[in-house]
Amino acid sequence: MSSQRTGLVLDFGGVLTTPLLPVVLAFEQREGLPQGACINALYQDDEGVRITSDLERGAVSQTEWNEFAGKKLGVSPDNLMGRIFGGLRPEPLLINAAAAARRAGIKVGILSNSVGLAPWDLYDGYELEKLYDAVVISEHYQMRKPDPELFEITLKQMDMPADQCIFVDDTEAYVKAAEQLGFAGVHNKDPQQTVADLSNLLGVDLTAAP
Repeated sequence: MSSQRTGLVLDFGGVLTTPLLPVVLAFEQREGLPQGACINALYQDDEGVRITSDLERGAVSQTEWNEFAGKKLGVSPDNLMGRIFGGLRPEPLLINAAAAARRAGIKVGILSNSVGLAPWDLYDGYELEKLYDAVVISEHYQMRKPDPELFEITLKQMDMPADQCIFVDDTEAYVKAAEQLGFAGVHNKDPQQTVADLSNLLGVDLTAAP
């Protein structure tokens, strides 16, 4: 495997944003829920996993998910997704690194599992279509990561093979899925370390100022 690659595919939530877990825990605290209530109800409970997967594929709307999750958690469904994740903020280290990569001639794409686009839009204000070479949001394709076809769609939009690309995600299972297709995988746990890893893989100093 060549040590230097010329394409970069980034997850959105938890990569170009601050981490997801702290904002979920803060939501639970605000709502008077026990710690871990959201994870248990929506990502470990079979029914919760199913409807969240359906949301990511666009099979159910965010409003429908809000109604389900509100009942499951015993809280108001009103803009529930926005109340849970509205505390996310841009992650400047990785946003700046992506911009530095593009300045160096690296193609940079986004591959994100959707949380629905209305009434709350996770991507609002990030100018994805302007700042990246490809933007693939799962609900537009009726599939979700780790579906291999969704990775292939992203590669096709970037006009690049997997073995020339790096994939970054905060979910390790999705990184492993990408690696099986030929991507170099980076599991984002610490933005500073991720930027260092990407700089090495791309052969470009992604910490350099514009």
